[in-house]
Amino acid sequence: MTKLKNFASTLWKDESGQGTAEYVLLLAIVAGLVLLFKDKIIGLVTNKLGQIGNAFDQVGTTGN
Repeated sequence: MTKLKNFASTLWKDESGQGTAEYVLLLAIVAGLVLLFKDKIIGLVTNKLGQIGNAFDQVGTTGN
């Protein structure tokens, strides 16, 4: 029983995996937000890429 108590105490105080767990949790939150706002993100990216394409077309037609 003492070994189990010592193991539990050591495990509770061990912070070696804490950084990794924080990164995994942050990644899960970001992935959840991306899935939640997927349609909005796709619309914004499509709009911006269209604007960039139009700007390149204007540069090509004006000769600048």
